[in-house]
Amino acid sequence: MKRILQLLATRWLARTPMGLVVVAVGWWLARRRRAGRPGERRDVLRHPGRTSADPYAWQGPSSRNRK
Repeated sequence: MKRILQLLATRWLARTPMGLVVVAVGWWLARRRRAGRPGERRDVLRHPGRTSADPYAWQGPSSRNRK
């Protein structure tokens, strides 16, 4: 919902040159905020939050390297 409202507000503002300036300044400030945050670590393996109670459910690759 937030993204849809952002899109509508951006399109409405982009109709005028002054609105384009406002959109550009907002984009620049959001970009600076995102750059200041610590990045996500991509090298860490993710673990599932829950396991299935079904004993016949697929559990991923076999320990015997079968496909």
